[in-house]
Amino acid sequence: MEERQGGERNVLGGELEECGSDPVTGFFRDGTCRTCAEDVGRHTICAIMTADFLAHQKSLGNDLVTPVPEWGFPGLTPGDRWCVVAERWLQSFAVGVIAPVVLAATSYAALEVVPLRYLQQCSVDVPDDASSLG
Repeated sequence: MEERQGGERNVLGGELEECGSDPVTGFFRDGTCRTCAEDVGRHTICAIMTADFLAHQKSLGNDLVTPVPEWGFPGLTPGDRWCVVAERWLQSFAVGVIAPVVLAATSYAALEVVPLRYLQQCSVDVPDDASSLG
């Protein structure tokens, strides 16, 4: 697998942060939404699973709930953070089924598929200075 060099950036332009380690997510199963040429699906959006999103994805044929041990996939439950395929996330967003997004952990490569404004509408990031949240 050809990994990207030089530290992948997030959609905010900063260093890509970890998305999730329980369960361990990412194309490389390193907890981040890094990508590479072999990642055809572009597992680049760090999303927090909801029951509605999981059900919608399953209805599209993308079963994220059923464990697949041979692929190291534990099956997801609401509240899990997971690097989802950008096009799949966009399919759900387009019909109003939202999976919240962690922008700091979402790869800049996601912007090749999903406009930043859509990701921002669903952001759950908390700024370093939370006093601005009033």
